[in-house]
Amino acid sequence: MDRMIYVGMTGAKQAMEQQASVANNMANVSTPGFRAQINNFRAVPVVGVEAATRAMVVASTPGADMRSGPMTQTGRALDVAVRGDGWLTLQMPDGSEAYTRVGNLQVGADGQLTTLDSRPVAGEAGPLAVPPGSALVVTNEGVISAIGAGDPAVGAAEVGRLKLVNPPAADLVRGDDGLFRMRAGAAPAQADPAVRLLTGTLEGSNVNPVEVMVDMIANARRFEMHMKTLQTAESNDQQANKLLSS
Repeated sequence: MDRMIYVGMTGAKQAMEQQASVANNMANVSTPGFRAQINNFRAVPVVGVEAATRAMVVASTPGADMRSGPMTQTGRALDVAVRGDGWLTLQMPDGSEAYTRVGNLQVGADGQLTTLDSRPVAGEAGPLAVPPGSALVVTNEGVISAIGAGDPAVGAAEVGRLKLVNPPAADLVRGDDGLFRMRAGAAPAQADPAVRLLTGTLEGSNVNPVEVMVDMIANARRFEMHMKTLQTAESNDQQANKLLSS
């Protein structure tokens, strides 16, 4: 009896956690560069002093869907999208690096190149500073050039090069802020000269709204099934108590 209760309880718990993950994906259908979160289930034996006759349900291989999202042309000079595999590098306040596919860049009040949420964008030689009042040009290789007001395009001065990386997907871990970082103990990713950009373009979320809706319905049904298992176990327990007391 307790085996049925344990399987139903752990299954319902994991179904609720997966539903929260699916709801987060649904909320980010329109978020640029978002990577859908994925979770799977698997059964594992309960290890103890007794015989291994009980099992529980746990999340297996949680991670992110690394497929590229749809590309939308914006025509804005500071909108960039990574073509194929690869990531933009951000400089975090503690000096560490984080990686993102969100390429709607801007120049801050201090002349530093940042994302729209004011996170500094890292170059291969460190943070990128832009001369005040200049227009920027970003090449497909990530090279940033600045053109002063009234200056010809041929006189553009190179500001730096975006640090474009392409670490193995298995080495990346999503943080609570939605940014990806190297797994614990791994060194920061090295710049990859093979990564290319699409300029004047933004990458959308790779979440498929139809698939997410189907997943939400399936998770709700799965949770109901586990709760039915618990109710059946309770009914069986009551019937067994009646037989023993008669």
